[in-house]
Amino acid sequence: MDIGLVGLGKMGGNMRTRLRDAGHTVIGYDRNPDLADADSLAAMVEQLPSPKVVWVMVPAGDPTRGTIEELGELLGEGDLVVDGGNSKWTDDQLNAEMLAKKGIGFVDCGVSGGVWGLQNGYALMCGGSDEDVAKVQPALDALKPEEGGFVHAGKKPGAGHFAKMVHNGIEYAMMQSYAEGWELLEKVDLVDNVTEVFDSWRSGTVIRSWLLDLLVAAVEEDEHLDKIAGYAEDSGEGRWTVEAAIENAVPMNVIAASLFARFTSRQDDSPAMKAIAAMRNQFGGHAVHTEPPAGGDAAGPA
Repeated sequence: MDIGLVGLGKMGGNMRTRLRDAGHTVIGYDRNPDLADADSLAAMVEQLPSPKVVWVMVPAGDPTRGTIEELGELLGEGDLVVDGGNSKWTDDQLNAEMLAKKGIGFVDCGVSGGVWGLQNGYALMCGGSDEDVAKVQPALDALKPEEGGFVHAGKKPGAGHFAKMVHNGIEYAMMQSYAEGWELLEKVDLVDNVTEVFDSWRSGTVIRSWLLDLLVAAVEEDEHLDKIAGYAEDSGEGRWTVEAAIENAVPMNVIAASLFARFTSRQDDSPAMKAIAAMRNQFGGHAVHTEPPAGGDAAGPA
């Protein structure tokens, strides 16, 4: 099939390569002219045969909204827009409604696979009508792994990105659990080969996963992770997952805790922990840790 691809960064560029390797014709556009096949969005659309299919892979929020609005002016009845970024499902509903007024179809597609997707394929979670998904199915078949990895999550706009959002929420919790286990093994002067312990879990255990494989690869390169700052960003989907849980009265203790742990990583000296230390000192005389005054010693545990 012929397909336009907007956004040729790490994932978008690899997706273009995988699609071309499968025999599809891809016209790519990116603000970086060194990556682009067309020098404008309009020029990319003009090169596509009808019905035109354009896949958007740009950052969520305003960049995606602006791109889809522009495509709404360039495309016509019977054409299709696929949002493969990490958009919030509520944005999908608005974009689908806007495009539908012009007879343009819309598919939201959660994409997972990162930089390894070129080699391994991408897990794809789509939302949209059967008719619209069918228009892009050849590309979906080329992008997904050889076995499994694709689901038409629902016919309502946003179903795909909602499924991907929950996937990322689960990912937050899994990563936090591995990280806490690693810290405990490192902390206690008992286990000599922490990296080998994690490596041994990759076969035969119930906690084996690709995330575990990636953690082992990281600690093999840097055993104590000394080269990495203890700061973890959140992409937004963890927050959206917790927000959706609140709106639907779904208890989500572990995923919520893993999200808040990322916020803690951004504090060099947690104000909340200062308050807790102060209260413990007030009611129980528990020692507080302080910076040393000039010429003196820091206060430490009693």
